[in-house]
Amino acid sequence: MKIRKAVITAGGWGTRFLPITKSQPKEMLPLLNKPLIQYVVEEAVSSGIEQIILVTSLVKNAIENYFDRSFELEHFLEQKGETRLLKKLQDLSSLINVCYVRQKEQLGLGHAVLSARDVIAGEPFAVLLPDDIIEGKVPALKQMIAVYEQYKTSVVAVQRISSQDAPKYGVITPKEVSGRTYQILSLVEKPTPQKAPSNLGVVGRYILTPQIFDALAVTTPGKNREIQLTDALQLLLEQQLVYGYEFEGERYDTGTPLGWLEATVAFGLKHPDFGPAFREHLRKLL
Repeated sequence: MKIRKAVITAGGWGTRFLPITKSQPKEMLPLLNKPLIQYVVEEAVSSGIEQIILVTSLVKNAIENYFDRSFELEHFLEQKGETRLLKKLQDLSSLINVCYVRQKEQLGLGHAVLSARDVIAGEPFAVLLPDDIIEGKVPALKQMIAVYEQYKTSVVAVQRISSQDAPKYGVITPKEVSGRTYQILSLVEKPTPQKAPSNLGVVGRYILTPQIFDALAVTTPGKNREIQLTDALQLLLEQQLVYGYEFEGERYDTGTPLGWLEATVAFGLKHPDFGPAFREHLRKLL
C-alpha cells in the first residue's frame, strides 16, 4: 500500500527554549523566513504525502493558524499590489490537506503517534519530527519510502553518532543488508556510551506499519510516564522485520538552542540573496 499519510508531532512543551515557548510553539521558531515546521511539511509534500496529521496540544494554536488562510492579510496585500507575497501566502494555505489531533497529555513520542491511530485508519504511514531538519538533493523521507516499497515493512532513519552522544538517541543493533540499509536486530533507548550496541542512532523520520499501534498500546511507560516509540519498535520486532536506513543529507537538530543557531547560520550562509553579506559579517565578528 502506498504511503499517503504522515504524522508530524508538535505537542511538546519545548522546555529547552523557555521562556519564548511559554507563548510561542517551538515548531514556529524561524529558520530564516520560514518556521521549522514548514520545512518538514514541505519535505513530506515533496515525498508524495497526500495528508498530514499534525499532533498538537492546547497551546499550539499558532501552528493551526499558520497553515490556514488569512483573508484579511491576503486582501491587504492584493490592495497594495504585492502579488509575489500574496502568491506565497496562498501557496502555503493550499500546500496540503492537514488534519489536527490534540495530544491531551505530553506523555512521549509514542503517545503522540498513538493519538493519530483513528486518522491513520490501518494504513502504513510516515512520522516526521520537526526538531530534525534534513537537507539533501532527495528528501530523506522520499529515500525511506523507496526502501519501504522494496521491503514492505517499517523503516527508521539512522545516522552515525559519536559514543558520547548515545544517551541522546535510540540506538540500533544493525545487520547490514545493502549499502545504507540495515536489518534492525534490537533497539535500546538512550543507552550509556558503554552499552550502546552500535554507532547508529535513530533520528526523526519513520515509516511505520499499522501494527505499531498495537505495540504502542501495550508498551510500558518509562520515565515521567512517557511511552517511547523506540520501546514499541522493539516489541514490533517480535512480529515483523524492521529496517534502518542511513539517509543521504545533512541533518540539523533544531531541538536545542545551539542546534537551532547552527542551522540558522548554515542556512543563512547558503541563501542566494544575503548569504555573501552574512558570510562577510561573520568574518568580521571572528
